[in-house]
Amino acid sequence: MAKLSLFERRRRRVRTALRARAGGKPRLSVHRTGRHIYAQIIDDAAGRTVAAASTLGAKASGANVDAAVEVGKQIADAARKAGVTTVVFDRGGFLFHGRVKALADAAREGGLEF
Repeated sequence: MAKLSLFERRRRRVRTALRARAGGKPRLSVHRTGRHIYAQIIDDAAGRTVAAASTLGAKASGANVDAAVEVGKQIADAARKAGVTTVVFDRGGFLFHGRVKALADAAREGGLEF
């Protein structure tokens, strides 16, 4: 087996820990790139995306902390419309600071519990 990158090792470790404590809750998955930030709520039991938001939309642009806050608000609104109130936060292999933390805090303020 090929050696995994630090990012991939971190991603797998986070996902394994989530499975242990998810208890059937949907997963709020975050992905960031240099230009955009994406968030989606995934129902792993059904294998489908319940809600999604990103900076690709018209409201937020760029990949800075302000854009991440806007995406966090958008995903909380989309989750509320889909009937989701409680999720588990999947940061992937990204560290919980900066844009990822800003998105999480905004989603919490928008009404999501995790």
